[in-house]
Amino acid sequence: MKLDILAFGAHPDDVELGCGATIAKEISLGKKVGIIDLTRGELGTRGSADLRDIEAANAANILGVSVRENLGFADGFFVNDKKHQLEIIKMIRKYQPEIVLCNAIDDRHIDHGKGSTLVSDACFLSGLMKIETEIEGDTQEKWRPKLVYHYIQWKNIKPDFVVDVSEFIEKKMKAVYAYSSQFYDPNSKEPETPITSKNFTDSVEYRARDLGRLIGVNYAEGFTTERYVAIENLDKLI
Repeated sequence: MKLDILAFGAHPDDVELGCGATIAKEISLGKKVGIIDLTRGELGTRGSADLRDIEAANAANILGVSVRENLGFADGFFVNDKKHQLEIIKMIRKYQPEIVLCNAIDDRHIDHGKGSTLVSDACFLSGLMKIETEIEGDTQEKWRPKLVYHYIQWKNIKPDFVVDVSEFIEKKMKAVYAYSSQFYDPNSKEPETPITSKNFTDSVEYRARDLGRLIGVNYAEGFTTERYVAIENLDKLI
C-alpha cells in the first residue's frame, strides 16, 4: 500500500497530540495516511503496553488512518543506530510516503528528540540504493520522502509553518482522549504525571487555538521543517 503521508511517533499518542488534526484534515482531502509507533510506551507510569495497543487502535479508527504499525523499540532506550535505522527504512520503503511527519526536534521526553533525529536520518538513508532491505523475503526498492516535517509537542517550539485545522480539532481531541489511561481522569487512583493533569489536555487545545489566532483562524497545528517551504505564488498563503 502506497501512502501519501506516514507519521512516526516515539510513543502511541505522540502523533495524535502533535498532528492529529492535520492528519484528519489530510484524510478528508482524500490522502492516504499511516502511523508508525516506535515503542509501545511500556515505561509509562499509567496503563500498560497491552492497554496502549488497544487505545492506539481506537485512536487510529477515529482518525481514519489506513494503517498503523508498532516497531516494538525499547521505550526510553532505543538509539539512533544502524539496527533501528534499518527498521524504519523498511517502513519507508514499504509505504513509499511523499511526506513524513515525526517527533519534535527537541522536547521534554528524551525519546521525542531521539525519535525525531532517528526518523529524519532514516528518511535520507532510505534513498540510497546500496542499502539493501527486504520484507517477507522481497527485496525493497529505494525510496526517499520528498518532505520531512516535525510536529510540536511539550515545548513551545516556534513553528516554521502552521496548518488551519479549525474543522478537525474535535476529531483530534477525541483521538487524544482515546488514550484514557494516559490523560486526565479525576477518578483515577494511579500516580499523577505531567501529562495527567487537566491543564495538560487543556493546553493541547489552547495551543491550537493560539496558533489559529495568529493566522486568523480558530485552530491550527504547527510544524518545523528541514528545508525551505516552497509556494507556487504569493496568494497561496493565508
